[in-house]
Amino acid sequence: MSHRIGGRKLSRKQGPRLALFKNLTVSILRYERVQTTEAKAKEIQGRVEKMITLAKRNDLTARRAVVAAFPNEPLVVTKLFDEIAPKYAERTSGYTRIVKIGLRRGDAAPIVQIELV
Repeated sequence: MSHRIGGRKLSRKQGPRLALFKNLTVSILRYERVQTTEAKAKEIQGRVEKMITLAKRNDLTARRAVVAAFPNEPLVVTKLFDEIAPKYAERTSGYTRIVKIGLRRGDAAPIVQIELV
């Protein structure tokens, strides 16, 4: 039995799926909005919010944790700590929003835009 095992598989094996999540998270933090499918956006939303919450602590342990999550993205880490985290200093949660665009791809997957509030 697989109790308390959540998340979407998105028709991918574990390695490509985790790489997709990591790349989408970096893209959202870099560009502050990304168009993707609804399932991917819902899966990524929690990961982005956890990174912003971690960056709001602004201590060495938090910085090391973010660098460990994104080792090849020093500009994203700097932007997260210097620009994004101070912007949400008074806010406790809800840093992202998912907006349905209304278009569908050729495979009828609903397209949404996930953005930082």
